[in-house]
Parts: sequence; structure tokens; C-alpha cells
Amino acid sequence: MCNKIVKQLIACFMGFLLIAPTIAVQAKEITKTNPAKQTLSPTEQRKLDYFFYEALKLKQAYKFDAAFDLFTHCLSIDSTAAPVLYELSHFYVQLDKSTRAVDLLKRAVAYSSNNFTYKMALASVTRELGMYSEASQEFEQLVKENPSKPELNFYLADTYSQQGEIEKAIGALNKLEENMGMNENISMQKYKLYNSINDEAKALNELDKLANKFATQARYQIMIGDLMLEKNDTTQAAQRYAKAYEIEPTNPYYIVSMANYYEHVGNKEAAETQIESALINSKLDIDTKIGILSRYIMRLQQSKKGTDSANELFKTLIEQHPNETKLNMMYGALLELQKKIDEAKFQFQLVTELQPDNDAAWKQLLSLALKSEDIPEVIRICKKGQELFPAMPEFYFYLGIAYYQEKEYQQAIETYQQGVKVIDAKNTPLLSDFYGQIGDIYYQLNDLDKAYQAYDKALEYNEQNAVVLNNYSYFLTLNGGDLSKAERMSAKSVKLHPDNATYLDTYAWIFFRQGNYTLAKIYIENAINKDTEKSGEVIEHYGDILYKMGDKEKALEQWQKAKELKSDSKTLDKKIETQTYIDNNDEAVQ
Repeated sequence: MCNKIVKQLIACFMGFLLIAPTIAVQAKEITKTNPAKQTLSPTEQRKLDYFFYEALKLKQAYKFDAAFDLFTHCLSIDSTAAPVLYELSHFYVQLDKSTRAVDLLKRAVAYSSNNFTYKMALASVTRELGMYSEASQEFEQLVKENPSKPELNFYLADTYSQQGEIEKAIGALNKLEENMGMNENISMQKYKLYNSINDEAKALNELDKLANKFATQARYQIMIGDLMLEKNDTTQAAQRYAKAYEIEPTNPYYIVSMANYYEHVGNKEAAETQIESALINSKLDIDTKIGILSRYIMRLQQSKKGTDSANELFKTLIEQHPNETKLNMMYGALLELQKKIDEAKFQFQLVTELQPDNDAAWKQLLSLALKSEDIPEVIRICKKGQELFPAMPEFYFYLGIAYYQEKEYQQAIETYQQGVKVIDAKNTPLLSDFYGQIGDIYYQLNDLDKAYQAYDKALEYNEQNAVVLNNYSYFLTLNGGDLSKAERMSAKSVKLHPDNATYLDTYAWIFFRQGNYTLAKIYIENAINKDTEKSGEVIEHYGDILYKMGDKEKALEQWQKAKELKSDSKTLDKKIETQTYIDNNDEAVQ
């Protein structure tokens, strides 16, 4: 029954919000006497215990389909077994059957009214499902029954706020604060809640309490100043920043906030002077200066005013610390963001000269070369990368691509074969990608047997490698291979990436080869709708399908459109000339 359940559960089951109790605790719960529970004979109880233990083992072994079946079987033995109800509720949550999940948890709580885990699960699931009224009732009960767990008030506050009961939410947070003491998270949450009901005085009071309690820390005065600046209250902001300066004048957050303040009031020169004065301050270490500069850049990005003003500051800092390669790396990244590619490349190149073993700099250079499609540069960088970092597979991977682009197929294959040897055996997705590349190259060499062997190997390492599934199935179709196998693989790639026009085109073409023109038309039209690049090949395939369906006039229109889109098909001109479909053997099909 449950093969279809497995894939929905396996990725997320371990992330379920509550961890199940231990086997021992659950087994004890089964045997606990409860007047409301179903009465079992000793034989039935042994059966229940046995199947429950087995189901738990299967779940821990990630065999969720079989576990689901066994838990369901347990419920058929005893419909009142709270641990079974609890376990099954997990499955229904992940299957988006919220009503069933909540019903099971309610029954688990009813048959085991003192179990905190079951009650917490019920409250949490109803909260996660947006059933806030029920969730608040559950959390209210939990708070009442568990005074030693004040953190429950946080969840209660959230459910209240979700219902719009702000005063109740604040009350729950106040109780939490009474037990745990004042802290930033609680105060900030109360600040937001007060703001949501436009009670600015009480909102600010929450932050003032923080600032007063931690009077020797500048950060709270800065935080209030920043919030005032967001509200465009520059007077209050300046006053708060002044207090922060009295506490800690070299605080990097203060420096950035003052720069932002000056930017806000239109004094760009003062903003830059503020940052520059910090950067030339000999009392500040390089890491602090980098932190100031990075925060300043972040604020510039958020303001959408551009980041060019940071360039001169970088130059100043680099002059002061010419051997700090982290500055060059940061500046290079900023220049790349500004699309100043040559200048960015210069910074990364400097790092490789000052620090040849800085692999991050080489990777940045490689990224720039790939983006600019500078194949000779890609080859140069990858060869140097292999020499300096022989265990890093990325330099083999992109060198193989570069050789492929240059039609140096044998060198590409040798590069990938070398790369396979340095990849960690546990990194099966990467191994799959390497073998997929090898398969593509052998196909270009017209060595179909070796190409298919490489694809099979790739799928052994990763059966969900969509690129390999698509290429393998398409090439099988073009070369008279196993169409059933091609259809299975193509269907899988489409399921993995339902919006990929290339995969949809392959799937349509397989149906075309099978003579199923109706399905072929459905999928080719879907491919066209998803095709943002307007591929001539996809349009040509559409024409072929229409021709086979008897619509020769529309087929000709699509072929002509494919020619306008510069399809590289060898038979397209002849199709247009003869107004006839031409198959792979260049034979006219009437």
C-alpha cells in the first residue's frame, strides 16, 4: 500500500516537530490500565506489543511504508492504544491529512490524559495547521498543568497573537518574563506586539527597559536609535546614538548607524567621513574594520542607493593593510556585484599571487571565467587548481567541460576519469554528475555502448539525476533504443522537474516515436509554454507531431517558425521544401 507514502515522508519525517518517546516508555503506556481503554486478552496484548515494537524498528530504519502498515495493524488490534494513535498522527500530518492527524492526537490524549508529549503534540499540530483557537486552549491547559515549563507561554503568546488577541499574547509573554527574566527576544516580541496595536509609548518602553537593565551596553541604545530612524524620527535617533557614544564610542554598530543617520538626513559626505574615520583608527583591529565596512555595505544595499561609495573606503583600507587578502576578496566580491568584472578579477588575481593556496580566490576566478565563457582562461585556472588542490573535484569537473567545449573529447574523458578518483565515495551525487558527463562525451564520439554504460553508472550513484535521465532517454529514442526504458526515465525527470521545457520535449518525443501522438502533443505544448528560451528544436518537434496528426498546414507553420529560431536540424529545410515529415534516415514519410 505504502510505496506512494514513502517518498512523501522520507525527506521530512525526521524533522517532525516532536521526537517520539523512547520504545520503553511507549511500551509501558500500552500496558497501562485505563478504564476507558479497550480490554485486551493476554494474547492480544502480546500481539500488540510485538507489532508495535516492529513498527518502531521499521520507522527508525526509515522504512516508513512498512511502519505505517504495522501501526495501522496495531490500531486494528486496539483502537484505544494511545502510543499507536500518536505514531500514526505523524504520518497523517506529513500526508496533509490534518483532520485525521488531529483526531488521532485527540484520541491519544483522551486515552492517556497525563501524557505531556501527546498533549504537546496536539497543541503544536493544531498551531502549525492554523487552528489557533484550539491550539490556544491546548496551550492554556499545558501552561496550567506544567508550571515548571514557563517556555510554554511563548507558544501560547504566539497562538493568541495569531488570533489577534494581542493583550492576551502580551500577558503570556509577561508571565514568561517573570519566570525567565528580561531578555532581548521577549522584549522585542512585546515591542512588535505593542506596535501592532499602535501603542508606541509601551513599545518604546519595552526597549527602554532593556537599555536601562543593560546600561553598560551600547547596543540597546543603538537599536532604539535605528528604530527611531526607521520611523523618520531623526531627533530621537540622534539622542540615542549620542548615549551609545558615551557608553562605547568605538562600537562598530554605532559607527555604521551614524553613517546611516547621515545618509538619511542627506549628508553623504559626513556618512563617508564617519566610516573613513573608523577605518583609519589605529585603535581598531582589522577584523573590526572589516565588520564595519561589511555592515555599511549591507545598509547601502538595503537602501538601494548603490554601493559605489564603499569603493574608496576599500581602497583606503587596502592601502593600510596591503597583505590582508580578506580585504581583496571582499572588494572583489563587491566589484563583481557592481558588474565591474575586470576590476573584480584583478582583486582575486592579487590574492592568488599573495596567497597561492587560497582556494576561494581561485574558485572566484574560475566563476568569472565561466560566466564570461572564456574557455582558455577556464582551462588555465583549472590546470593550476589541479596542481595546487589535487583533491578538489571542481577543477576536474570544469576542466572537463572546457575540453568538451573545445571538442577535445578524449582529454575531457581522461579529466573526468581522474576526477572520479579524488571524489569521496560518499559523495554519490557528484560521482553521478561525473559519470553523466562521461556518458555525454562518449555519445559525441558515437560510442553508444560506452555512453550507455556511463549513464547506467551515473544512475547507480544517483537514480534521481534528472540531467542523466533526460539525456539517456533522449539518446535512446534517437538511436532506436529501448523506448519503454526511455519513457520510464523521461517520466522520472519530468516528475522531478515538471517545469523544465527540455525534459518535457524529450518526453513528448518519446511518445512521438511510440506513435502516441495525442500524448506527444499534450507534452510538447506544455514544453512550449514553459520554454523561456524559445528553442527552435522544440518548435520543430511540434511541427513533426502536428504533421503526424494530419494537420500538415500547421505543421509547416511550425517548421518555418523553427527555422526563424535557427534550429540546427539537418532535415528542417527539406521538410519545409517538400512540406513532408522527414525521419532520422532522411526518408520522406507521406
